[in-house]
Amino acid sequence: MDHCVTIAPRSRERRLMRPLPSLVVLLSIVLTLTGAVPTSGQDSPSLFVLIETELGRIEVAMDMERAPATANNFLEYVRAGHFTDGQFHRTVTLDNQPDNEILIEVIQASVNREFRESGYEPISLERTSTTGLKHLDGTISMARGGPDSATSSFFICVGDQPSLDFGGKRNADGQGFAAFGRVTQGMDVVRKIQQAPAEGQSLTPPVRILSITVIGEND
Repeated sequence: MDHCVTIAPRSRERRLMRPLPSLVVLLSIVLTLTGAVPTSGQDSPSLFVLIETELGRIEVAMDMERAPATANNFLEYVRAGHFTDGQFHRTVTLDNQPDNEILIEVIQASVNREFRESGYEPISLERTSTTGLKHLDGTISMARGGPDSATSSFFICVGDQPSLDFGGKRNADGQGFAAFGRVTQGMDVVRKIQQAPAEGQSLTPPVRILSITVIGEND
């Protein structure tokens, strides 16, 4: 993506009773209404963060085991308060990429403008070929220019985006982007942000991030 989480299933030693079809349907309805993303096959140890925006809340499970460098880099910015009064500034839809052959759908966020020149050093790219993570619906990942250039800007996938994985064709270098977690609640808010007013890919106005906090810390 221009400068802009498949988690392996746990082994089960005992067979579980198959749920009744009616319960499966009920669970699907609940997930749809709450905006939750099923984590099929994505059960690595996680730490949860809450992204509070002016359009609603987004809960994210960060994969601390598979993408430790990327997840911990994100946490540094979170704990330093750099995302407070930050913004979702970019929306990429199927209708606003006239110069791209490979189309994607994401929303992209950045830190408070006050901190743009005082961030941390860029991090090494944790490629999806190494982490085993994928850019699925609700995946959170780091924006970057060249490899090993990501700092604080991140994006959330709307729908599956395999062209953002290692070997994908969205970026000419083929290195993909560093996925490090997945939305567990609030995909309805993500889609609302994606459909907000924009000029080209710039949200007008940007959607304000009130705060990003680690769930369970400082309670």
